Amino acid sequence: MQLREIATGLRFPEGPIALPDGSFLAVEIERRTLTRIEADGRKEVVAETGGGPNGAAIGPDGKCYLCNNGGFMWHEDGQGLRPVLQASDYSGGRIERVDLDTGEVEVLYTHAGDVALKGPNDIIFDAHGGFWFTDLGKVRVNEQDRGRVFYAKADGSECREVIYPLVTPNGVGLSPRGTHLYVAETEPCRLWEFAITAPGEISKEPWPSPHGGRLVAGPGGFQRFDSLAVEAGGNVCVATLINGGITVASADGASVEHLPMPDLYTTNICFGGPQLRTAYITLSMGGRLVATQWPRPGLPLNYLNV
Repeated sequence: MQLREIATGLRFPEGPIALPDGSFLAVEIERRTLTRIEADGRKEVVAETGGGPNGAAIGPDGKCYLCNNGGFMWHEDGQGLRPVLQASDYSGGRIERVDLDTGEVEVLYTHAGDVALKGPNDIIFDAHGGFWFTDLGKVRVNEQDRGRVFYAKADGSECREVIYPLVTPNGVGLSPRGTHLYVAETEPCRLWEFAITAPGEISKEPWPSPHGGRLVAGPGGFQRFDSLAVEAGGNVCVATLINGGITVASADGASVEHLPMPDLYTTNICFGGPQLRTAYITLSMGGRLVATQWPRPGLPLNYLNV
């Protein structure tokens, strides 16, 4: 698969958004910024968020909604940059809203009822003006949090826990008709599907499902799942760590294909360009945003492509 480099020198990029004008938004988690990247690779900081800006999505008001994981400790060596543990100056998990014109950062949620957000990671908007987001939790030297999936409204009026417990939930996406939610768990390297019955509501599979999801894919070997995007035809494309690349799973799990990338921390994928046939991929250890022609079109995202 031939890659075209768009930008380099990024400090652990994630959450890419291919904007209609040909530019991109991406977070730089280690730099603690939301950054705009022009098609020619020029970079401009849109907002300084602090903490650890992670997943990003455009909402119904045209603003950028961010998962902020509160911050990591980092390790950098000859292979590149990678997160290791909860930051010593961890500032708490939160959902933020960024005005792309002014760079103003507004904290929208820090809790869902009595449940504190620990490490929000990835986000997807539905057609009803609400959004799903994962909370991977934080990892400390001798312990780590159990993960959750939440549903929230963009106007700041409601945030509630829907799926619990999960093991390091990361990528999140919706099926083409919006009837199913996909969640990727990082450490077990599992992709789950949940049937959506109403905005922010799911029907759960019975035990022994640990949380009500149906297992779509769980490839073996030493690899880990990160963020994801969905194709127009329903395939789920999951960025894969260690076995660096994109794992493409059919919705029924019958077909699972791995497309290798030149970075052990291939963290995210989004679609853009004509007919959404270009995949934009974050190669985070090396600090790169790259593009490649994709064999099938991506799924249009609510409030961005439609």
